[in-house]
Amino acid sequence: MKIVASTLLLGLALIHSGWVQANDATPFSFGVIAKPVKANDSEAALREAITESDADNLAFVVASGLKAAEEPCSDALYRNRKTILDSAKNGVVLAVSGDDWTRCVNTKNRLIANDRMNRLRELLFTDEFSFGDSKIPVVRQSMMSQFRSYAENMRWRIGDVMFATINVPSNNNNYLNAAGHNTEFEDRQTANSDWLKRLFITAKISKVDGIVIFCDGNPLLQAEHSSMFSSGKREGYADLRRQILAFAEKYRGKILIVHSDYNTRPTASPKGISWRGNIGALRVEPPWRKIHVNPTAGDLFTLVNPITVQAAHH
Repeated sequence: MKIVASTLLLGLALIHSGWVQANDATPFSFGVIAKPVKANDSEAALREAITESDADNLAFVVASGLKAAEEPCSDALYRNRKTILDSAKNGVVLAVSGDDWTRCVNTKNRLIANDRMNRLRELLFTDEFSFGDSKIPVVRQSMMSQFRSYAENMRWRIGDVMFATINVPSNNNNYLNAAGHNTEFEDRQTANSDWLKRLFITAKISKVDGIVIFCDGNPLLQAEHSSMFSSGKREGYADLRRQILAFAEKYRGKILIVHSDYNTRPTASPKGISWRGNIGALRVEPPWRKIHVNPTAGDLFTLVNPITVQAAHH
């Protein structure tokens, strides 16, 4: 009861503060830059995507991760990519990728994922605004004392659509199939669950038409649809998926999951977004994608520059 009451109070406080905007049916578009895949052209691809999206009329841009898996997890690389994001004319929000931290090792080849994620938070998630010239204000989960570490989870609103990032790595949500080694997963799972709960309650109170969630892994991906799951291995997305599906049943609007999970097959939908009921999934393909939002249209979300399944290289 205390949690529900606190989330309701949070939603009411946001409305009172003016962060929740009045109804606005004006169409707009936003961009999503694909997760870096090739280490040898990762930086160049990010610069090019920033340049191309800057030339478009976009409300904001989301970058799906900083680096390719094979690139170093160094402070120098993190700072370099931050400089590129800050050079954008659009407001740019970083949706952290598992490749940014989950595979990082030290000189002795020991995993230092937690250290690198904490360093990312210190270097890239420090204030209440996005990167870029046209900075957009964001609400961070770290504003709540019990989740002060999770600054990478952000939300913002444009018109009648709420947007949010959530740290869900594409490697089975970074669940490690070994006893005693899942403290990071369990703690982040608690934070993510609370983050979604607050997002959904605030969306319900403000009666928005849609919710867009940006994440690395696809929480809608079930174990039986992937060969990566062996017998007895816990499915890292199960709890988040149940939470999203449960809210969707009661929500009058649409929920769009924008992810970079290449364990998910490219959608066969000509519009690029695969819908089941009021929940849609979009896997972002390189170099970047533009999504149009029209509150007066039945579709609400439309992929402006879709690629065909045949052209997909994964």
